Amino acid sequence: MRVYMSVDMEGLAGVALREQISRYLGGRQYQQGRRLVAAEVNAAVAGAFAGGATDVIVHDNHGSSMNLPIEQLDPRVHVYMGNLPYPQHAVLEPDMDVYICLGYHAAQGRLHAFRDHTVSSSRWSDVWLNGIAVGELGLSAACAGYFGIPVGLVVGDDKVCEEARALLGPAVEVVSVKTGLGRHAAKLLPIAAQHDRIRLATARTVQRRGAVPPFVVSPPYELCLQYTSPEYADVHACDGVNSVRRDGTTICLRGDNLIDLVGRM
Repeated sequence: MRVYMSVDMEGLAGVALREQISRYLGGRQYQQGRRLVAAEVNAAVAGAFAGGATDVIVHDNHGSSMNLPIEQLDPRVHVYMGNLPYPQHAVLEPDMDVYICLGYHAAQGRLHAFRDHTVSSSRWSDVWLNGIAVGELGLSAACAGYFGIPVGLVVGDDKVCEEARALLGPAVEVVSVKTGLGRHAAKLLPIAAQHDRIRLATARTVQRRGAVPPFVVSPPYELCLQYTSPEYADVHACDGVNSVRRDGTTICLRGDNLIDLVGRM
């Protein structure tokens, strides 16, 4: 029983400031964020093994992918970090049994969501996959579903948990660790109690891994990106077939391999 954990930072318990999640802005606050992400990962890992996991892969999917303090992590896990030669939301080991989204945030533009964005808040406004509006949760779920892997658990603020239920259905397990009040504000809950909830929810997710179907989007694929400015769309050399410029700010990428397509974003 193999578990894949994709780890972001905006949706962590105890995080309410962008300085906590940015290595370039935070200083001591970012170091606190690193401790929080390690503790939350360890809670989920403990739950996964308690639920029957035999192998746990952790993928640092936030920013530079150099956020996890490896020395603080459960020694049983294997971790993907760094400037990896793969698309950000790709599954790096496709023979996994269940996928867990830890510390996730809502898509760009969600009202009162903490740190809402889709990959880049400065460059992109909206993303659609085969006509379905998706954020980073949707991209992760689609890449997992491409290999037949279900997303069994989503952990983050209340807004991304609502997004998960709407996209993946009522059977997906969610843990809302805080209430988003604005882009840089949240109502926090005691951290230790949230880690207990995450540990129990992860164990349940592993035990009931067949309860949630994979999020499968059928080929051919069309991935449409709406940028915040035409200058970002200008970097695409559109051929009118595999890449089409719909308007000044919208580019649509087409293909039969979803992972390759996501890598072209």
